[in-house]
Amino acid sequence: MSNPNKIEIIEPRTVWIGADNAPVRLVMYGDYESEACAKAQDIVDQLLQQYGTSLRFQFRHFPLTRIHQYAHKAAEAAVAAVQEGKFWEMHHLLFAHRRRLGSISLKEYALEAGVKDKNFIPKLVDSVYGWTVRADLLEGVEKGVRDVPTFFINDQLYTGNVSLQALAKAIDDAMPKKRKRA
Repeated sequence: MSNPNKIEIIEPRTVWIGADNAPVRLVMYGDYESEACAKAQDIVDQLLQQYGTSLRFQFRHFPLTRIHQYAHKAAEAAVAAVQEGKFWEMHHLLFAHRRRLGSISLKEYALEAGVKDKNFIPKLVDSVYGWTVRADLLEGVEKGVRDVPTFFINDQLYTGNVSLQALAKAIDDAMPKKRKRA
């Protein structure tokens, strides 16, 4: 017998942007309060434009709660948005407003992103999505993530500079030889 009170949670690891058959997959572990992650996301947005259907991107949560007190709740808010197919809208709003991530602000961003859940705040208070964020964090630790932003290109840890030029070169190097960008 199934539990009627159990909530099925759509996990962030299922959310990608870009073509399903893209030859290069870029994954970033990040924190919504991190200035470096916000800059890295701007670079990723440029790369997604530059590479079109050749690049697929996923964001994974790695809140550095020792230094960012709002990062975990912000990540939970992003997971709440996933439930309504509004992750990317919420994701960009969280980075745009990374200095204002209290619960009231999170509710405003959720509304702006198009999240309709009337229980948004109670779910944040009850940490309904807390374990989902923690699962990303633990998986990141297992893969060697120690700080943010951390990138993986086709499941390989990227250790170079987080700049448009350096990431573009690493993506080019990961491309099958016939699919290089113009």
